Amino acid sequence: MRNKKKLPLIEWVEITAVAAEGKSLARVDDRVVFVPYVVPGDVVDLQVKRKKSSYMEAVAVHFHKRSPLRAQPFCQHYGVCGGCKWQCLKYEEQLKAKQQQIFDNLTRIGKVELPPISPILGSRKTQAYRNKLEFGFSDKRWLTEEEVSQDVRYDVMDAVGFHITGAFDKILDIQTCYLMDDIQNQIRNYIRTYALNHGLVFYNLRENRGLLRSMMVRNSNTGELMVLIQFRIDTAQERQQAMDLMQSLADHFPEITSLLWVDNHKANDTFADQQVNLFRGTDFIYETMEDLRFKVGPKSFYQTNTDQAYELYKVARQFAQLTGTERVYDLYTGTGTIANFVARQAQQVIGIEYVPEAIEDAKENAALNGIGNTLFYAGDMKDILTPQFIADHGRPDVIITDPPRAGMHTDVITTILQAAPHRIVYVSCNPATQARDLQMLDTDYRVTAIQPVDMFPHTQHVENVVLLEKR
Repeated sequence: MRNKKKLPLIEWVEITAVAAEGKSLARVDDRVVFVPYVVPGDVVDLQVKRKKSSYMEAVAVHFHKRSPLRAQPFCQHYGVCGGCKWQCLKYEEQLKAKQQQIFDNLTRIGKVELPPISPILGSRKTQAYRNKLEFGFSDKRWLTEEEVSQDVRYDVMDAVGFHITGAFDKILDIQTCYLMDDIQNQIRNYIRTYALNHGLVFYNLRENRGLLRSMMVRNSNTGELMVLIQFRIDTAQERQQAMDLMQSLADHFPEITSLLWVDNHKANDTFADQQVNLFRGTDFIYETMEDLRFKVGPKSFYQTNTDQAYELYKVARQFAQLTGTERVYDLYTGTGTIANFVARQAQQVIGIEYVPEAIEDAKENAALNGIGNTLFYAGDMKDILTPQFIADHGRPDVIITDPPRAGMHTDVITTILQAAPHRIVYVSCNPATQARDLQMLDTDYRVTAIQPVDMFPHTQHVENVVLLEKR
């Protein structure tokens, strides 16, 4: 068998900039090198892992100089978990990098005339900022490089934690995660200990067997706490084991206000099509925003950074410039959070969303808050938002759109142009596809305001709100 060509070690390389996907970059012999877990100003030796004609991927194996922009990572799982890649970069530098990411995408991809970009709105909390986390169970624990190097047999290979990128059936056993209030650590670690002590079988993804599949924890700014455990129950004994675990959780964590479980026999952990069973408490929790209450169930979508979601929605409402007389279309409305948030400043808000369950949540939240000027429709956006729909419901004065990462379908953009609203407020979690869509809208609209918002500290992800006004 032909041996693979040995990849080189490159010494004394200076990292020069932040790049995409949470990596940084250097240049070696006019070739870009992408490197994770380093920051601009680091001087390192690089072990090349992948070599292409125009770029290389490498890892830092030795530091000659550490950059003044570096921060000390605070998580014991940093560098293995795969999340929070920018822990090594000071937060103010993270914000600068995200601001630059917005500028680069809008100028290089969008290529439209732009006003000055407002300074990014940073997150007040840079730890424990999420309101939802999901963990998987596996009987195939991911072994760290240190554990592998010890060359010993490990008796316990069960794990509860995060999936490892590129190893779909492996789980990194998480002891402490700083993304959410510490209660999630207490609950997760309690379940692990209980399961090991009582012989509960952890899930095997390849073979689709094992009792413990996954868990979800949600908290809210009202102090409520939801925990959902997914099982695969095949026998009467396993059902008893599952219910005993649920009872133990209920006894040990009285702060859980919504304790739920699912019996999922599918080959994946998605439970949108599964029956959710209530063990104790209610099957929902509440989030609040200003004087509004939002009912959040286990299948509901709600922005995972509650505090920053409020900042994001305030920007969208400000850009919409509502006076109480406008008809607003809220595209990709989800559970109607933005629609209900702006409804009291509008004459009417019409929300459209692909997921029928989300639309039911939107209607329920409107009723919960006594909002009577909203209409919600479920269906594929390009099929619902048609010239006939606009003729039936009236031309929008303002369109607010918050599409998924892929951006808007060209048919949707065409219909928006035909509808010709005075203003478009474009909320995006992917400035690259947002820039592409702005280029298509540029024929009839000019960009008049841009406001980035950081929802996810220590990651490369950034939200951006753009106001477009009719030419």
